[in-house]
Amino acid sequence: MPPKRQPILPIPSTTDLIALTLTLQPESDFRAPTHYTTELHSWFLNQVRLTNPELSAYLHDGQSEKAFSLSSITGNLQSQNRSITFSTTEQYQWSIAALTQSVCDWLQNWLRKPPQTIQLRSGIFKIQSWQISLPATTYETIWSAAENPSQTELSLTFTTPTSFRKRSNHMPLPIPENIFQSYLRRWNDFAHLEFELEEFREWINECVVILRHDIRSLKTQAGKQGSVTGFVGAVQFGLTPKAKNEPEYVQLIHSLIACAPYFGTGHKVTFGLGQTQAGWFVDRAIEKDVKPTQVERPIEKKVKPTQSDRPKVKPIQSEVSHRQNELKEFFFSRKKRRGGERAEKAAEVWAAIVARQEAGKTIPEIAAELELAYDTVKQYSKRARKVLEEG
Repeated sequence: MPPKRQPILPIPSTTDLIALTLTLQPESDFRAPTHYTTELHSWFLNQVRLTNPELSAYLHDGQSEKAFSLSSITGNLQSQNRSITFSTTEQYQWSIAALTQSVCDWLQNWLRKPPQTIQLRSGIFKIQSWQISLPATTYETIWSAAENPSQTELSLTFTTPTSFRKRSNHMPLPIPENIFQSYLRRWNDFAHLEFELEEFREWINECVVILRHDIRSLKTQAGKQGSVTGFVGAVQFGLTPKAKNEPEYVQLIHSLIACAPYFGTGHKVTFGLGQTQAGWFVDRAIEKDVKPTQVERPIEKKVKPTQSDRPKVKPIQSEVSHRQNELKEFFFSRKKRRGGERAEKAAEVWAAIVARQEAGKTIPEIAAELELAYDTVKQYSKRARKVLEEG
């Protein structure tokens, strides 16, 4: 029997973010490898390719951050010997999140006549129904709401193993810098309001702390090439008193928390890792002896920044030093936020990178000279060139 047709829910044409959850039932019992999420990933991209090849190519390899996230299959899963058994007596759920307007538009069109089955290499699922699991919204709406957030608690619950890439290794810990910079990379790619990653990371390290957590490590198969150790559980973050000196970053933190359920956290979010909920959703029985208000914030020493605390930009050759000074003034004049030292320091680093590039140096050489990460120099160079082109 074909799945019952459902009324098409209107998705506004301006939608940037939305998530859909499908209810699935196997056509017959079958066993799938633990890395079955690679099959779901391929099936989804093929669905896009059938109706919009250009969008499919973009989603596959057209940008640094993927404009969608996919969950793993949830339900009563039976695993044994590196395989999972799906039974016809059970129903399962699978979610798709769209992170840009173009993917939301495709999803809306796809829902007009969705397929009746998901045919994987391992077996076939019948699509019984679907529902909107995360509401349609826009980045602008999220940003505006974060100015005066209704919920001030900064908690996240990680429902599938979450991990980060750190120097070619996995980092299975909820370090604030790693968590929020993973969101900001997606925000900068898809939202219309962009923030400097290095400046934001510095603020995170100074102003965001972990108030409490209930996490554990969990190993999972993230692809054919091997397993990944991640963490699951809940974390509550807090802001130090110093955070209020940068109200725009406070607003950004609340915006990123709101985006986290759509984005997913960390890497391999298109293969089911890093599924995230906004809020604290673990067993509260462990908290009966300790209330959040009893957790002490760290005591900060008020130390006036010294020159040694600031990023050092090594001297450049005399013949291009004048150009670096010109670039610094230009970049600083284009900064929207010129208060404090952050904007000036960012302009100085941008100028140092571009001046060295104009002098014929490569990005690896510049990274070594400035003692910055290669990816940081590459990103700064790209943004600086864009600002130069815009004048």
